[in-house]
Amino acid sequence: MDYEEILMTRICWYYYFEGLTQQKIAEQLGINRIKVVKLLEKARQNGIIKFQLSKDSEHRLETEQELMRRFRLKDVFVVPSSASIPVNSLVAEAASMYINSRMGDNPIINIGYGDTQNKLLNKLATNAEKTITYISLTGGVNFYLPNTQSNIFNAKLHLIPAPLLTSSKEMANAIMNESSVTDILRMIQLADMTVVGIGSLHEEATILKNGLLNRSDYEYLKMKGAQGDVLCHFFDMDGNLLDTYFEDRLISVSLESLKELKNVIGVAGGKSKVNAIRAALKGRYIDILITDSNTANLLLESE
Repeated sequence: MDYEEILMTRICWYYYFEGLTQQKIAEQLGINRIKVVKLLEKARQNGIIKFQLSKDSEHRLETEQELMRRFRLKDVFVVPSSASIPVNSLVAEAASMYINSRMGDNPIINIGYGDTQNKLLNKLATNAEKTITYISLTGGVNFYLPNTQSNIFNAKLHLIPAPLLTSSKEMANAIMNESSVTDILRMIQLADMTVVGIGSLHEEATILKNGLLNRSDYEYLKMKGAQGDVLCHFFDMDGNLLDTYFEDRLISVSLESLKELKNVIGVAGGKSKVNAIRAALKGRYIDILITDSNTANLLLESE
């Protein structure tokens, strides 16, 4: 199923099952009313709507609506899970389609670090029809560099010129007050949307694979009750920020500042991330969730 077909299914659900007006649907999905009208007609012509949605589509839409209600989210986009595609590649592709359909004429996107975000960056470079301005939310320039096959070099990249983790609190404070960094931090407020990953505490976590934290740090975080992180800020099962020995050494937008940004999109999936995603949702760090159907079902089952 391609993105347009998924979008048509969602529009049909809102219009025929939720009773929303075409204008309300347009506002909910971030598209114009004329497109809603055209897709409703196309859905009818293509047989997507016969006054009865397919069971798979109906279940997915019900799951999206329940996640929105339960966690007070602005939107949820659930894509079918796949046995052949790695979940981080799957949700990165879904995020690329979702973001591409909502971009204005001069899109500005804040983006966090992580493997999924790196994949998203490269997929947007391939799929986006417009030049996108990307602004990094953390230090660690290498986390944001595209692969050699990407044409993202045509995009505008504004990266914080610093490591993600410094050697001391004093060093972090000094870097955060540098003009080259404060300029980037001011630009963050101008973004149309913000995209972040949700990290979990497991053996294959990005922070371990890239050497940012070591095995001792990992065990320390587990003992502190850490469930996951957003922008390398770790939180407990209720989404409360943990006081770790490296928190004040981070070059990273704070979680409180993240909450103030508009349209914060969390992109994550996989069984190992369910607890971390649920904790991030409880902490109200994101407005929109993009995930796969298996993860979505587990989120609802575990509540």
